[in-house]
Amino acid sequence: MADAPKSFFLSPEVHDYALRHGTQPDAVQRELIEETRRLGGISMMQVAPEQGAFLTVLARAIGARRAVEVGTFTGYSSLCIARGLPEDGRLLCCDVSEEWTSIARRFWEKAGVAHKIELRLAPAAETLRALPEGERFDLAFIDADKPGYPTYYEEILKRMRPNALILVDNVLWFGNVAKPEAQDEQTNHIRAFNDKVAADPRVDVVMLAIADGVSVIRKR
Repeated sequence: MADAPKSFFLSPEVHDYALRHGTQPDAVQRELIEETRRLGGISMMQVAPEQGAFLTVLARAIGARRAVEVGTFTGYSSLCIARGLPEDGRLLCCDVSEEWTSIARRFWEKAGVAHKIELRLAPAAETLRALPEGERFDLAFIDADKPGYPTYYEEILKRMRPNALILVDNVLWFGNVAKPEAQDEQTNHIRAFNDKVAADPRVDVVMLAIADGVSVIRKR
């Protein structure tokens, strides 16, 4: 379902094999992938199909009922998370783009998950800080502006129950995090965030080589 693998370390052949041996996107998801692709280069912000399948499986596996997402774009990841929640489950989506999330809203309706999703259009840090603290969420997904990652992480972590999971996208940043010569601003933001999480005694973390890298962070 992708023109090229987001996983920079996989050959197209291995990537295709992995996709064919996982849960396939259904008709609604394929339509959303195609509509997002027509946006042009910005479509690279959409999560890979295997990430979507992972989000659904993980939400179901941990019995998540309350979830939060920072960075919704055209709604593929939120659709996948919502599908992993029970009928009375709820997903809070934080984004700032009416244009992109208008596509998300249409596809949430098509997929039959719109009733599970609340979208708040505002800076995510403001949305998160306005929430009561306490054991509010079971699952979180962060995939937004990289300088904001530490803030989103801190605000979400204090609102997660013990054993809840935070997933963070793009933590390998095309492999640049492991290249000392890569000193651009985005790469350094990701490096600093990864270092912060790895040293955080409040959590356990494993970094998975899915797409552009996904950290799975467990609150202790």
